[in-house]
Amino acid sequence: MRPSIRTGLAALAALSCAAVSAQTAGTLDKVKASGSMTVAYREASIPFSYLGADAQPVGFGWEICGKVVDAVKKATGRADLKLATQAVTSQNRIPLLQNGTIDIECGSTTNNSERGKQVAFATNYFYTGTRFLVKADSPVKSIADLKGKKVVSTTGTTNYQILRKLNADRALDFELLSAKDHAESALLVQAGRADAFGMDDILLYGLRASAQNPAELAVVGEAIQVEPYAIMIRKDDPAFKKLVDDTLAGLMKSGEFEALYKKWFQSPIPPKGINLNAPMSQELKDNLKALSDKPAT
Repeated sequence: MRPSIRTGLAALAALSCAAVSAQTAGTLDKVKASGSMTVAYREASIPFSYLGADAQPVGFGWEICGKVVDAVKKATGRADLKLATQAVTSQNRIPLLQNGTIDIECGSTTNNSERGKQVAFATNYFYTGTRFLVKADSPVKSIADLKGKKVVSTTGTTNYQILRKLNADRALDFELLSAKDHAESALLVQAGRADAFGMDDILLYGLRASAQNPAELAVVGEAIQVEPYAIMIRKDDPAFKKLVDDTLAGLMKSGEFEALYKKWFQSPIPPKGINLNAPMSQELKDNLKALSDKPAT
């Protein structure tokens, strides 16, 4: 074998070993060695993680990520830790976590069993389910009240499929309409062309809060197919998962988590000062004590 070929193969082997080492190193070891950590944010997941008026990340999840970063500084002894940020989308958030581009994502990512094959999740920190946006004076207050009514949901969403199954399973005989987006679905209710709009409740609270007259709308009904949101981290990294879980446990036990919830879900938030008026779900109240990371199925 010629020397040039041997040299090339040796260099390739070294690069491969470095890549494997980077992938297998725990997040805390990686951060301690590099002196930097990359936190992912979403640009429009209100109020979890989004861009504020100054085009910088803000939100409920973003603040919790800040608490995690403080814990990482202490655990690694890197008071000089450099914080980098990276915008992610629904499509690229998992690949960017797996390849080491980002180290953690605090957004509106559902913790479910399928995603659990690729990444890990910390303690669940929000629960959402399909509920209904109606006019405030509507007789529709529960799922049973939908019988014979017109119900709209957005095309291509899991909520539409959930409602179709619900209609069949409970023989409610409501007319299921479809709309191109959430705004059009809400408009059908406001115009009286639909009696209810079924969607993730947190999105409904946001639509109600941003309406011209929020008092004219209400979010009603028991949640269908409740799913948890959680902080996303790499798989097979028990030391970092423990740090994140311990940080959340500390916030939940001290009452600071509830204060953050009130700040982002029940108070005026940037950039427009809208109040979502979204009460804490019973599932989340229960998890402040249970501290579960159980995924949706």
